[in-house]
Amino acid sequence: MKNFGTITKSFKVSYEYSLLFTDSLFDFSNDLLKDLLLRSEGEFPKKVMFVIDENVYQSHEYLSDEINAYCKKFSDVIRLTQKLVIPGGEQCKNDSKHLNKVLEAIEKNSICRHSFVIAIGGGAILDMVGFAAATAHRGVRFIRIPTTVLSQNDSGVGVKNSFNYLGKKNFLGTFAPPFAVINDWNFLSTLEDRDWRGGISEAVKVALIRDAEFYSFLRKEAHALKNREWEPMKRLIYRCAELHMEHIAEQGDPFESGSSRPLDFGHWAAHKIEQITEFECRHGEAVAIGIALDVTYSHLCGMLEEDVMKDIKQTLLNAGFDISIPEGVRESDLLNGLDEFREHLGGKLTIPLLTGIGERKDVHHIDPELMTVAMKMLKELPQLK
Repeated sequence: MKNFGTITKSFKVSYEYSLLFTDSLFDFSNDLLKDLLLRSEGEFPKKVMFVIDENVYQSHEYLSDEINAYCKKFSDVIRLTQKLVIPGGEQCKNDSKHLNKVLEAIEKNSICRHSFVIAIGGGAILDMVGFAAATAHRGVRFIRIPTTVLSQNDSGVGVKNSFNYLGKKNFLGTFAPPFAVINDWNFLSTLEDRDWRGGISEAVKVALIRDAEFYSFLRKEAHALKNREWEPMKRLIYRCAELHMEHIAEQGDPFESGSSRPLDFGHWAAHKIEQITEFECRHGEAVAIGIALDVTYSHLCGMLEEDVMKDIKQTLLNAGFDISIPEGVRESDLLNGLDEFREHLGGKLTIPLLTGIGERKDVHHIDPELMTVAMKMLKELPQLK
């Protein structure tokens, strides 16, 4: 057969989004959201649809009225179409009815590519609504307003959106940077203790692989963070989010086309623990266990000094985490998470392990027997001193 030739072109797409910090976003004196929308192209007022985490909606009794009043005050910029309240937590990513509600609301309210969907809630609802926004009309403008420590310093910061499918976490998803992320400190005040400390593990993770000085701060302030002291937590969130955005912007693989995922340190086990426990073990709690497991394995295979391993575990304990393997999680089932992680990444298995504080090495093989020993060590974990 005759070959008629090949046409090849290349192009680059530039992305920019801002992470903004504020307090009392919907106060009349706060122009941040109004000014942010004014930066967008197209005619005004902009149609805006809010999707709100039900837990946040119930915890902040005046939130609905505040949104109504704010949009009315700035009606020349914002045209409020609907406030849709959806159950938060991992359940919203497991049940397609919640995803369908968001998509149906986007269609019903005629949200177009010049309109905005604004999600207020924890990481799970930001993931799900972000997935809906990225796929409706091939992408409508999306603003995240994270309301937990974990979502303000980690999951709400990145370019990923996702939905759980076929029993697998984040099986469906997109890479779609939001228009902006707004961290409002006020939302953290009503968090229960589990959600307050949940994001600390992600901060420990990114500090261990990227910033030894930041880890020293977390180590020193672990008890203060556990006890809900505001200033250390604000510094934790800001620096952790900054490190995540630096990684996305500067490491050359923002859409994760390669196999190396340093920000997934401790996550292969975390995702499987969440699944096995039917998400009774929350993401931040599972990440703390995953970190403890991988630093134990790093020590057992001669990559990490014992005193460093113990120091990291003690920091996690001081921050309030239970880092033992949960009851009912069998070693053989947890090990299956390695193959699922490889499948999720694509290509060959790549696991980041520690060689020191702020230093890591990617490995492509995990010794199942040695990892089983590490698991048993966490199942019988003494309170480290």
